[in-house]
Amino acid sequence: MSRDIQVTFDAHDPQALSTFWRDVLGYVHPGPPGVDLPEGADPLAAWQDFLAAAGVPEEERNTRSAVEDPEGRGPRLYFQQVPEGKVAKNRVHLDVRVAPDLVGEERMAALEAECDRLVALGAKRIRRFDPAPPLELGFIVMGDPEGNEFCLD
Repeated sequence: MSRDIQVTFDAHDPQALSTFWRDVLGYVHPGPPGVDLPEGADPLAAWQDFLAAAGVPEEERNTRSAVEDPEGRGPRLYFQQVPEGKVAKNRVHLDVRVAPDLVGEERMAALEAECDRLVALGAKRIRRFDPAPPLELGFIVMGDPEGNEFCLD
């Protein structure tokens, strides 16, 4: 029997980091439980109202956040606030599959275009690995706004 998975990120600012990954992946922030959001409503504002009504102190309202694939195919990403900073390279990372069917210059051009878009969102470019056939198609290592490494593949 297969299982669904959720990928969890430790973060200083869960809402900001979840918003970054929402924009990278085309995901959405889910609304609060039991709340029907009208078309075009801001789920993050709905969460603030929900947490305020539940009596959650303002300083505790950004301790967690999540984003989900609107098509239900990809894993849910969960962000939890932690006090410590990142101190070493990730042992697990996400590969953002930008150009899985492309090769050579066409592939690298697609990766570079996505790299530029993500840098504008707050990512950091770390290193480009050019194609080295037959095993390596080429990829770009990036860092999210809190320094978590990921690859454009």
